Amino acid sequence: MDATELLETACEAARAVGPRLRQAFRSRPQVATKRDFHDPVTEHDRAAEDTIRNVINMRRPGSVIVGEEGGVTGEGDLTWYVDPIDGTANFAAGLPFFCVSIAVAVHGELVAGVVYDPVRDDEFSATTAGAWCNGTPIRSAGAATDREAMLLSSYPTPRDLTEEGEEALARYGRLLDSFAAVRRLGSAALKLAHVAAGWADVAYGTRANPWDVAAGALLVRQAGGVYLGDPLVPSDYLAHVGGFDLENSAIAELARRSAG
Repeated sequence: MDATELLETACEAARAVGPRLRQAFRSRPQVATKRDFHDPVTEHDRAAEDTIRNVINMRRPGSVIVGEEGGVTGEGDLTWYVDPIDGTANFAAGLPFFCVSIAVAVHGELVAGVVYDPVRDDEFSATTAGAWCNGTPIRSAGAATDREAMLLSSYPTPRDLTEEGEEALARYGRLLDSFAAVRRLGSAALKLAHVAAGWADVAYGTRANPWDVAAGALLVRQAGGVYLGDPLVPSDYLAHVGGFDLENSAIAELARRSAG
């Protein structure tokens, strides 16, 4: 199947929810929770996913859709991984760092993906032929060492603290001490898009689902960066720009967990 045509469908579906998300942003929508109070959801997550599913089913009938809100539906050779709002806590509070993430795989191989930032109207897209931001090719290049690098990381999460205790805090302290800057921005997909564009150097997170990272992983790899781990199974992830010295980085210990 033509990856460019699949990407066009993904971009159409992502942009279809842009007006709704921009209108709802900073309206302080009512928030419910899923796993616990750290895992919010709003009516806009569900409505946006419904819109995305409708576009995909109209353009590509006979698809499997794996959505954060709606679970797995359909059957066929194409599998779409959909996160209607990656960074819901940011969206609900009014912090402008969230996105729509859609990726498509053919027989288990990622072939196209889009990460769409509706606030900035930035469209990060990738196929097996390359990676782009708003149609301009991007290159994942930046810092070579920790002391020059910007790290985007949600680690440690509350679950990391529960499972690892003081060691998680000690690891986090080593990252703070080693990297030029560490930021906790709250959207795995958009963090990966920024690494792909060379706007940040390293991104790390734990317990990511395919809808969180599949599109971002393809972006990073096609832009010349490195993504460790399998983005199509729930796992930790680590990505960095091309040329970054991971072996001698303070995050190498966590990188080994991602690679495994």
